[in-house]
Amino acid sequence: MRTTILTILTVFFIGLNIAQAEGDKEIKIKTSAICEMCKARIERNLGLSKGVKESNLDLKDKVVTVKYNPNKTTPEAIKATIMNSGYDADDQPANQKAHDKLPSCCRKTAAAH
Repeated sequence: MRTTILTILTVFFIGLNIAQAEGDKEIKIKTSAICEMCKARIERNLGLSKGVKESNLDLKDKVVTVKYNPNKTTPEAIKATIMNSGYDADDQPANQKAHDKLPSCCRKTAAAH
């Protein structure tokens, strides 16, 4: 009897996790990131955002791929997080105050390094 109950609970929780994973969405956003410090900053800030499951910034093409739960966040909120970190998000410019606080090597005018 105990084994049966544990089996039922296990199947229930596995099914719940699969249903949640199937509802996740993915978005790609072009940024103005330049270096590994930019990458770490953007990924850390996105990781602290509600609903964001995973983020990965490809510095070669400056595109961040974000997997998120659409029930907890929106593409606009994800872009706002990037902009408030000091970087452009697609065609939307960075928050100027946040951009000015970035290290000089991470600003838009800096050369790639």
